[in-house]
Amino acid sequence: MIIVLGHVRIDPSDAEAFCRDIREIDPSNKPNSGCLFYSVAAVDPSIGRMLVAERWRDQQSLTAHLQRPETLAFVQAWSGRMQGDVRRYDASNERPLSD
Repeated sequence: MIIVLGHVRIDPSDAEAFCRDIREIDPSNKPNSGCLFYSVAAVDPSIGRMLVAERWRDQQSLTAHLQRPETLAFVQAWSGRMQGDVRRYDASNERPLSD
């Protein structure tokens, strides 16, 4: 499993447009995308800080998402308008939190 986790900052006035554009590339609505969880949420709207959290079945699924035309268009549109730190982690030994 691959976990993508981090944050980005955008201009607070762009938050609505950013969230709209994120919904357009959300892979969790696509059958067989390999996306197990996908969320981008406002942590502190007053400074435009957004949390990014994703879970992917495998690297191939994530790579396919990153190469989709919609995702490439999103990155091109927002690359100069967002800054942050989003990392990819290889995960193993998945288990419930309460165990």
